[in-house]
Amino acid sequence: MSTREEGALSPGIESRDDLVRWIAAGEKPKPQWRIGTEHEKFVFQTGTLAAVPYSGPTGIQALMDELIRRYGWIAIRENGNVIALKRPDGEKGGTISLEPGGQFELSGAPVETLHETADETQTHLVEVLDVGEDLQIGFLGLGFSPKWRLDEVPTMPKQRYQVMTRYMPMVGSRGLDMMYRTATVQVNLDFSNEADMVKKMRVSLALQPVATALFAASPFTEGQPNGFQSMRSEVWRDTDKRRTGMLPFAFESGMGYERYVDYALDVPMYFVYRAGKYIDVAGSSFRDFMAGKLKGFEGQRPSIDDWSDHLTTLFPEVRLKRFLEMRGADGGRWNSITALPAFWTGILYDDAALDQAWQLVKDWTPPEREALRNAVPKSALRTPFRNTTVGEIARHALRISRLGLKNRACINARNQDETLYLAPLDVIAGNGRTVSDLLLARYNGDWQGNIDHVFEEFAF
Repeated sequence: MSTREEGALSPGIESRDDLVRWIAAGEKPKPQWRIGTEHEKFVFQTGTLAAVPYSGPTGIQALMDELIRRYGWIAIRENGNVIALKRPDGEKGGTISLEPGGQFELSGAPVETLHETADETQTHLVEVLDVGEDLQIGFLGLGFSPKWRLDEVPTMPKQRYQVMTRYMPMVGSRGLDMMYRTATVQVNLDFSNEADMVKKMRVSLALQPVATALFAASPFTEGQPNGFQSMRSEVWRDTDKRRTGMLPFAFESGMGYERYVDYALDVPMYFVYRAGKYIDVAGSSFRDFMAGKLKGFEGQRPSIDDWSDHLTTLFPEVRLKRFLEMRGADGGRWNSITALPAFWTGILYDDAALDQAWQLVKDWTPPEREALRNAVPKSALRTPFRNTTVGEIARHALRISRLGLKNRACINARNQDETLYLAPLDVIAGNGRTVSDLLLARYNGDWQGNIDHVFEEFAF
């Protein structure tokens, strides 16, 4: 989740048109399209396999302090606590931030090619593993915490998470699990104009359950199989239905920036950020804020930063800000981190591939898309759909993605194009066995029902 820094007050919002213009300002010509990858990792103590607290000589803060000392990261603080890291101006590397339960996230810089994504990921992992080894801290790439109970997960000192922790149980049964026990890989991609945004959103929403199936890697809860391929995805189904889901309106006539703005205005707020403080207004209306009627802020109008903040608190399967965020994948190891942006870049950044993807999904009905979303967390690639399966659709989608990546013709120093990053997905789709299937086979086989082995075999 995003991290705010105190700065100059942004312009005030005069009308709904300002909200639309803010999103539309994200439009970019194709040569300026970039790839931004975000990936979260569970952090554990290598000796006890417990979750790592924020404080203490081997805690999350110590990890971040050491990244500052060794690798020149710059601290972002809230109430004196280091809650995020950024690179010095002009340096590559993105931003490191903390999720509510200490999940360690790299929000990568916008880059031109997947080869740069791979290099950025490798650099990040080298740094955190170097520091982690000395602090006896390990990093695990899965979609759901495989061992810890909710009450065993520490909290991070970020004010916005305190607001969310209070509010989440009021709007769904799994919101706290989402916050404290899930991890994901996401990719952020650009659009050239409103029509391009709509087409990409529709394709990516329809195919998001397919990505969920391909990246399913969360079959355990509190040391036991939970009956799901992607518990992370299942948790999202009962987190807060007003701000999650498949956005059926996106497929209706008239979809565009204005329609998304109207949706966002109807999603309740979490907070207002003022003078370095997150003020709890959870459940309140942004429309009331625009009318100067927000309780506690009577007579005040929101700023553009308030709108930007509010959009970060919407969690649909595909989120629109000034770019599109693909949100359907479980966290995973190094090859998953690069495979997820490869999958979506191939489909969405080449005209021929995008056209083929739209032909694949354009006649899927709203009930079919919703049924697919609801079934995939449990059965992943084995999910039936019409006269086929999600596994077969995944193979088709991978062929489309491969076409798109070949057409991009981005070559690295070894004369390889970007299709090389699809390799792990080709294996999964080819044999129909997800990472969850592999984990369950290990659990029922050599691990003899002892979940602790996952921290050895599936750690970074």
